[in-house]
Amino acid sequence: MFHNIFDSHAHYDDSWFDEDRESLLASLPQKGVCGIVNNSVDIENAKRVIALAERYDFIYAAVGCHPENLEDLPEEYLGQIAALTAHPKVVAIGETGLDYHWDIHKPLQLRAFEEQLRLSLDLRMPIVVHDREAHGDTFDLLRKYRPKALVHCFSGSVELMREAMRLGCYISLGGVVTFKNARHSVEVAAEIPLDRLLLETDAPYMAPVPFRGKRCDSSMILYAAEKIAALRGLTAQELLNITADNAKTFYNIG
Repeated sequence: MFHNIFDSHAHYDDSWFDEDRESLLASLPQKGVCGIVNNSVDIENAKRVIALAERYDFIYAAVGCHPENLEDLPEEYLGQIAALTAHPKVVAIGETGLDYHWDIHKPLQLRAFEEQLRLSLDLRMPIVVHDREAHGDTFDLLRKYRPKALVHCFSGSVELMREAMRLGCYISLGGVVTFKNARHSVEVAAEIPLDRLLLETDAPYMAPVPFRGKRCDSSMILYAAEKIAALRGLTAQELLNITADNAKTFYNIG
């Protein structure tokens, strides 16, 4: 039985969990899960994320606006995010960042990401960064502001990982490292300094092999942990212990 599983990035408010959300979450501590940071994608979603965190001691919240959810961005959204961070279960700004995979207005993405970066600095809070096919602009802004940042579901090269380390960032990896075509993720997993590595699911997405294409939950982190541990000459439990400590350090969880 493994323990100390800390899922640094999930979305348990997603509709994929509507049928059994409460029973699934209640079962996770029995499967070794000690912590989850549930990320929001917009203001209304952030309120639901906080409500979920209130019901479970081991769940925390991140509040922010995702680049795919900017169409109806409220004019005063930054003030609303700032107000939500006063809740004791809110541990980060996020999920925010850039996504150039989809046809989303880039100037709006850049503005919203930069504004949330500045907010994280003003509030002295960590920030969870989404970077999909936008490495150049994402890292230009990380270099400009130097926040305490987690680049979640990291998809860059070893060289970009090293740049993230120079900037003081953390990186989280998940089920992708178990995919057959995941060369970059495996190379990064083999070389990243262990004190900057977190594990995640991005649940309900990105389920590891042998569950690829199915709904993911935090207990499945074990498959990524086993793969990364083998690359690093560790046991899976040793890696889980290290990454749980790193998550608590990054999110300032006592």
